[in-house]
Amino acid sequence: MLMQPGIDPAICEDSAWWALYTRHQHEKTVAEMLSAKGLEVFLPLYVTRRRWKDRSKVLSLPLFPGYLFVQGGLDRRLQVLTTPGVHMILCIGDHPAIIPETEIQAIRRAVDGSYRIEPHPFLKCGERVRVKRGALEGVEGVLVRKKNMYRLVLSVDLLERSVGVEIDASDVEPVGARSAAGVFSPG
Repeated sequence: MLMQPGIDPAICEDSAWWALYTRHQHEKTVAEMLSAKGLEVFLPLYVTRRRWKDRSKVLSLPLFPGYLFVQGGLDRRLQVLTTPGVHMILCIGDHPAIIPETEIQAIRRAVDGSYRIEPHPFLKCGERVRVKRGALEGVEGVLVRKKNMYRLVLSVDLLERSVGVEIDASDVEPVGARSAAGVFSPG
């Protein structure tokens, strides 16, 4: 079985995370159906307020529109693919593409924490930082400034999608040898 480099085939069957592409705005329904089938599903959501002319409403929307994550259950691919609303399993060649556990856990910790989180344009480059305290301690990402706030950008490279988490710049430190003391000072 051809696998991604550095991935143990035994781990892939039982505990690896992989991504599904769903019909537009069907992520929650698909997640519920797959959970009912006994699969471990992760659908990261964020809360936003939408305004119309006559009303305003608080909505819970997917952080990665059109995608959700499934752990293990690769032996039940047919059951997954025949679920209404599922378009396809993301693959590399003929095999499901594995999402690194570190990316899933970083997003899970950001969603579960009391952080303001929302989708962010995908970043391919930037200076990486590591959170040194708080609920996200040890999580790595890219620090960007938006208006007067700092955001830690966490990415799922396979999807080429990112999320931004508001964070205090003093809670991060640069990863690597290059010092960027002036970049991270809130002034």
